[in-house]
Amino acid sequence: MNRFTVGFFVLCVSLAASAQGIAQAPCIRADLQSAVNSYIAAQRGSASLPLAPSAKYVENTVESPFDKGIIKSPLKIDFTRSLLDTEICETFTEVIVTDKSHPYVLGVRLKVANGGRISELETLVTDADDWLFNADNYLKYSPVEDWGVIPAGSRDSRQTLIAAANAYFDVFDDNSVKVPWGTPCNRLEGGIRTGRGMPDDSCNVGVPSGMKLTNRRFIADPETGSVVGFIRWPSSVPDSHVFRVEGGKLRFVHSLTVCTVPNCGFPQRAPATPR
Repeated sequence: MNRFTVGFFVLCVSLAASAQGIAQAPCIRADLQSAVNSYIAAQRGSASLPLAPSAKYVENTVESPFDKGIIKSPLKIDFTRSLLDTEICETFTEVIVTDKSHPYVLGVRLKVANGGRISELETLVTDADDWLFNADNYLKYSPVEDWGVIPAGSRDSRQTLIAAANAYFDVFDDNSVKVPWGTPCNRLEGGIRTGRGMPDDSCNVGVPSGMKLTNRRFIADPETGSVVGFIRWPSSVPDSHVFRVEGGKLRFVHSLTVCTVPNCGFPQRAPATPR
């Protein structure tokens, strides 16, 4: 290898490393929140999306053009809640629409590129055909829950948040897994809530067994103690679970499950037997 070749090789490696470093640089919350605000305005039909070049759109796990998805349809949004992950530059937003002409609850992931533009937009769209769907109940319960900022000295780490979510998912396949249940805890599954607003409310009300949940991806926000896990059920049904964690314990759980197969592939609803 001659001197010119060596120099050129070193330059290429250096540039590649530099580009990789830029791509992996942490984001700031203000930029992520700005991207979320832009998405919400676009979904309401009052603005356009600030898209990065070659931006990708995915709806219910299927990649499609932006003009073919729900993002093209203005929605009357009643409520949103977002979590911001500054480590991986991604966000998740729960979007509730109770419009009688077509209610929805959406789970929306944004990947934010350098400059604050959206490079990926992924939406889980649930409506009347999906698991336990009830947008009115989502609007009744979600806004009154406290998912506010946790004081800096009391925050769980990103790793703790993801570990709590993984334990919850693991118990569906192994009943011996110790899930960090908190008390009180309320679970909102499609629109069915486990608790009654009492101090002893529990999310530990039973889950199906022998079900391995795969394709896990996480977005975590230690500032609000929030983590969302995207998963697939054994029948490849897509799902998201959002968790509020306080002091390492689960406080709230919200799930959205898209029935891409009849009854979401579940043979029957499991009995509510505490574990």
